[in-house]
Amino acid sequence: MENRETDVLIIGAGPTGLLLALWLTRLGVTVRIVDKTAEPGSTSRALVLHARTLELYSQIGLAGAIVERGRKMIAVNLWVAGKRAAHAILGEMGAGLSPFPYALIFPQDEHERLLIDRLADAGVYVERETELLGFEETAGRVRARLTRRDGAEETCAAAYVAGCDGAHSTVREAVRIGFPGGVYTHLFYVADVEASGETMNGELQVALDRTDFLAVFPLKGERRAQLIGTVRQEAEHGHDTLSWNDVSTRVIEWIRIDVERVNWFSTYRVHHRVAAHFRKGRAFLLGDAAHIHSPVGGQGMNTGIGDAVNLAWKLAAVLHGRMDASLLDSYEPERMAFARRLVATTDRAFTGVTSSGRVARLLRLHIVPRLVPTLFSLQAVRRYMFRTVSQTSITYRGSRLSEGQAGTVQGGDRLPWVKLDTNDVDTDNFAPLTSLDWQAHVYGDAAPDIQAVCVERNLPLHVFPWRPEMSRVGLRRNAVYLVRPDGYVALADAGGTAAAIASYLDARKLTLAR
Repeated sequence: MENRETDVLIIGAGPTGLLLALWLTRLGVTVRIVDKTAEPGSTSRALVLHARTLELYSQIGLAGAIVERGRKMIAVNLWVAGKRAAHAILGEMGAGLSPFPYALIFPQDEHERLLIDRLADAGVYVERETELLGFEETAGRVRARLTRRDGAEETCAAAYVAGCDGAHSTVREAVRIGFPGGVYTHLFYVADVEASGETMNGELQVALDRTDFLAVFPLKGERRAQLIGTVRQEAEHGHDTLSWNDVSTRVIEWIRIDVERVNWFSTYRVHHRVAAHFRKGRAFLLGDAAHIHSPVGGQGMNTGIGDAVNLAWKLAAVLHGRMDASLLDSYEPERMAFARRLVATTDRAFTGVTSSGRVARLLRLHIVPRLVPTLFSLQAVRRYMFRTVSQTSITYRGSRLSEGQAGTVQGGDRLPWVKLDTNDVDTDNFAPLTSLDWQAHVYGDAAPDIQAVCVERNLPLHVFPWRPEMSRVGLRRNAVYLVRPDGYVALADAGGTAAAIASYLDARKLTLAR
């Protein structure tokens, strides 16, 4: 039996596991990433990437390639009873709030291939047909038993194990963490198709009926789309053998789409679950292994990516001896709070879309279509919706890592984005975040003692000349903001004092690299 060692053993090579591996590798942590499948997925599956995810990808130089290969969601059409009931322009809803003020359609198979290629560039390769049998903690390490494609077993010693292995997580089962929740009654299908018709125009199409639901997502390339819809109730009993022919074509015909070829078809039931814990000892749960919910808003994959980044910099800090191991205790409360809110909100929205109740039908078929055009024309509503759906409003204000307030920005908030003048060295205040390290930001003038303490503590200091729009996004002039490697504000000090920085670093025993 072969024995190998690594810092972090990652189980599962979907987007969550792949991004965790990329961030850890960039941070100087050795990883192994294994997956029981023989090859990467070849179908679209999860489609939507939101602004916060693109911001995190931008930190490792990937956002540009993704945006180039993806397709921006420009508009949505609501159809009721065969007629277009509403049309809403999405466009750049988040203009001024993010460098990526839109939602992007980027199929999961292409997404995974890009991440796999970037990992390979860094010398890390996914070990395919390799399955976790179990693991135990001994002497401050994890000893995991793996079986390879040839049937041979090996032992891998690691400091930590990350379960990115989906809803049926072997890691979660191994540490006996519960996965409470439930399942919705409706059976859904997803299909990758080639189609034609007047509504294959690059816009999102959503059709609603008393019993049927259909969403058509345009993919990049001519006549390609992903369809998500409900299976006819009378056909649900044999869902394991269902095919495209069992799908209700009524709503498809309503929106004038002619499906010419079905490249992939699958059925599934939607679950809503959150793991009882996201960590046990040296094992962590991320992505679908930790939380699953309805597809409303395209939040699932984006949330898993957020999990990966939150955990990556913390593991690196502990493994490099820069922070105490107690830092890892912050992963569960920071990410679980959002996961629980997400499951609750998507549950309400999903129930509204699929319920056959009288009130739900009234809202879905009559009230919502009338409200949508008006709501999407109001700038305040558009900005609120963008913040909510894009995940840029996620906050860790209750975390033990979060402290203070300056302007409207509190410790735990995502650093507000500000675009700078074109003649500045940086194009925006997010540019320095590519270092993936702690840093101090001052908007205005930094006092000499601030500069001195940053030099003394090896803390990069970025001073941005004051501009009026900085106040509009909540920043306070001459305040100091201590920013975490993931772009969240750890400390916001309105006084802009060196003592506040020193106190924060000392209290958390944070040592920065020389």
